[in-house]
Amino acid sequence: MTAVNPKDSMKSTWRDGNRDDWNFYHHVIDFLNVYHIDRDREVPVHPKDDKVPYVPQWSLHRFVLIYSTIPLLLHQVFSSYTGYTLGPLAAFNYYFFAFNAIVIYEVHILRRLGHKWGFLDGDKHERDGIPDVGIAKVVQSLYKTTGSRLAMSIYFSYNASRLPAQMSWVWLPLEIGLYGIVLDFWFYWYHRAMHDVDFLWKFHRTHHLTKHPNPLLSAYADHEQEFFDMVGVPFLTYMTLKAFGLPMGFYEWWICHEYIAFTEVLGHSGLRVHGTAPSTLGWLLNLFNADIVIEDHDLHHRKGYRKSYNYGKQTRLWDCIFGTCHDRIESAKDNIDFDKTAPMPLY
Repeated sequence: MTAVNPKDSMKSTWRDGNRDDWNFYHHVIDFLNVYHIDRDREVPVHPKDDKVPYVPQWSLHRFVLIYSTIPLLLHQVFSSYTGYTLGPLAAFNYYFFAFNAIVIYEVHILRRLGHKWGFLDGDKHERDGIPDVGIAKVVQSLYKTTGSRLAMSIYFSYNASRLPAQMSWVWLPLEIGLYGIVLDFWFYWYHRAMHDVDFLWKFHRTHHLTKHPNPLLSAYADHEQEFFDMVGVPFLTYMTLKAFGLPMGFYEWWICHEYIAFTEVLGHSGLRVHGTAPSTLGWLLNLFNADIVIEDHDLHHRKGYRKSYNYGKQTRLWDCIFGTCHDRIESAKDNIDFDKTAPMPLY
C-alpha cells in the first residue's frame, strides 16, 4: 500500500545500506541476529496448491516446556544450594532476560525453517522486513512488551519464599489450556473493537501496516495498543482464572506466558507449514475445528485492514462462535500433507 504519511512506510532498505549510517537500534538487531531471513540463502517458493507439511503438536509442546523449564530449574538449584531467594527485582531481571532469550532463540529457529519450508503467499509476495522508519519501535517493543508482562505478574503473584518446585503441578495442565482460551476471549473482543470502533482504530492501524509480517513485527504497534495487549488482556485473564478458583502462582503464570509468546511469534512468522497453537486443550479445540494455525493470523494481516476477521490469536474458538472466521487457503484441509511432518526442532 502507498503510504501517505512517511511514518506509515514499510520500506525496508537499511540492511543493504551503509553501516556507518546505522544507529544504536540497527546494531542491536544485527547483534541479536533476529532477521527473518538470511540474505545469502534461498527461500523456497511454492504455488498455493502445493501441499503444506504438518507440524506435530508434541514438538511445539516440547519446545515450550523445555525452554520455559530451564530458567525455573536454574532458579530452583540456585536457591536450594545457596539458601538465597530472589527478591522481586532480582526475579524480574532474571526472568526478563530468560523470556527475551527464549523469544530470540525461537526467531532464529523460525528463520532456519523459513529457508527450509518457505512462507505463506510466497508466490505473490515476500515477507515484510523491519521498516526503515520503525527500527527503534521494533527494538523497544522487545523490552516494553516482555517487561510489562513480567512486572505485572511479579506484582500480583510472585512470592520469594516459594520456589519453582512448589508450583501447583496438578493444576498446571488445566491452567495452560484455559489460559490460552480465556486470554483469547478478552483479546478477541479487544482486538475486534480496535477494528470496529473508529476512535480505537487509530491505535491499531500501525500494526496493520504489515501485510506479510515477520516475527519481529509481532509487537510492532503504537504505545496504547502495546499496553493493553501486553498488560490489560493478561491481567483480565489472570483475574478470570483466579475467579475460577485456579491457583495461578507466578511459576505457572510464567509457563502460560511462554505458551502465549511462542504462539504470538509463530503466528507472525508466515511459515508455510500447518502448525497449530500448542495447548493442553488442543485436542478439544481440534474436535470443534476451533484450533488456530499460522495461516489464520497471516490472513488477518493479508486480507484485512480496517474491517477484518480471524481476530483470535491463540484459538479460532471465538471467531467460530461469533462468525468472523476466514476460509483457509494453503492450510485448507485437503491441502495438508499429514504424512510429511515438519516438527519444531529444539536446536
